[in-house]
Amino acid sequence: MESVIIIVFIVGYLAITLEHNLKLDKLIPALVMMAVCWAIVALGIDGFSDWFDSANHGLVEGFADKVHEAKMHLVEETLLHHLGKTAEILVFLLGAMTIVEIIDYFDGFSTIKGFVTFKRKKTLLWMFSILAFILSAIIDNLTATIVLISILQKIVKTREDRIWFAGLIIIAANAGGAFSPIGDVTTTMLWIGDKVSTGMLFTYLFIPSLLCMVVPTFIATFLPAFKGDINFDENEVEKPKSQYSAKMLYLGLGAILFVPVFKTVTHLPPYVGMMLSLGIVATFAEIYSRTKFSLTDFDSEASDLNAHHSPVHASLSKIEMPSILFFLGILMAVAALESLGILFNFAESLKQGIPLMGSELEGTKVSDLVVLLLGVGSAVIDNVPLVAASLGMFSESLDNPLWHFIAFSAGTGGSMLIIGSAAGVVAMGMEKIDFFWYLKKISWLALIGFLIGSAAFVVLREFI
Repeated sequence: MESVIIIVFIVGYLAITLEHNLKLDKLIPALVMMAVCWAIVALGIDGFSDWFDSANHGLVEGFADKVHEAKMHLVEETLLHHLGKTAEILVFLLGAMTIVEIIDYFDGFSTIKGFVTFKRKKTLLWMFSILAFILSAIIDNLTATIVLISILQKIVKTREDRIWFAGLIIIAANAGGAFSPIGDVTTTMLWIGDKVSTGMLFTYLFIPSLLCMVVPTFIATFLPAFKGDINFDENEVEKPKSQYSAKMLYLGLGAILFVPVFKTVTHLPPYVGMMLSLGIVATFAEIYSRTKFSLTDFDSEASDLNAHHSPVHASLSKIEMPSILFFLGILMAVAALESLGILFNFAESLKQGIPLMGSELEGTKVSDLVVLLLGVGSAVIDNVPLVAASLGMFSESLDNPLWHFIAFSAGTGGSMLIIGSAAGVVAMGMEKIDFFWYLKKISWLALIGFLIGSAAFVVLREFI
């Protein structure tokens, strides 16, 4: 029965990977895969010999000898446990997405356009790379890429020039998202799963992430594409549409940055702090928009009127629900593999089968090669299930260097192919970047950044 679930997962995963060829949104195979995997678990529960206890990170003793009712009770408890952990991530993402949409409602990101007072391509490249690095650490790498490419389109009129800038923005955004607990979905998963802490994540990964951005950007400044000036008329840059644009930008970014502080002080799950931040930002948004609105008022004509004018309701309507449902499906599908002990047993065989290249971490030999391969793998397939699988494979404690290396590798490895990260996919759509153009022109820069960042982490790990 285990082999049947693995086959279902592989087929579903191939459908996700080939979504553009199949013209089928990836959330559909993710949701079907999740439902089918858990259905097989429930229907064939008496045929499984192992069951994995996520709380204690070990196999349940004597599972095969338990009666059917006891096994089904374990299934229900485990399913509820994984749904709770997944919901923490999804509610957190919903809050962050809504705050970003509220900022955009007030045209807050247009404030960034005011920084552009020069025409040299090299200077512009450094500005966009640094902004991508910083913004992605705050509002996540996907949103930072969308914002910066939107601004880029206002400044650089020639598409042939823009796609070069976009390629470096992808590298910088993924690098910036790696060292922040709110900068990348995979890093957020590790943070919410109590595998990494905010302080140690910054300590371990800031320098490797910075090098992963700086080195490719520095090399790119010598390329012909970044020689000379751009044709840029400062008068063409649009003024902010709202007088509160700058205020909402700083308030929104500050509110998101407040979340790790809230978690550190209260020790509550991050989504609680994110909901508090959302409530504060929404309050100011309603005050600035001079409208009255109740989130519980959905059944009147007044509700429709408020939906048009309220920044909160308008922002909630723009949330990218397909991504949320995709994360639900893929994380719960991986949870099915974890619950049957498949990932745990695979990890044990992996540790024994691959020669040691890393150092001994808390008595457990973990190969750096495994983590590097995970980074390469994240460029080919989605990094979310890879990190979700690693959570079920390894049992290292909070802030073990392994988790930080996984965060870096999965976060930055996706830059090596344009389809390897959410930032790359959205840039591909916004600028119609060709896969093979990116492979030829940008991938080697991303690979250099990834390898130098990884080497920096390995060296830095010995001194922390």
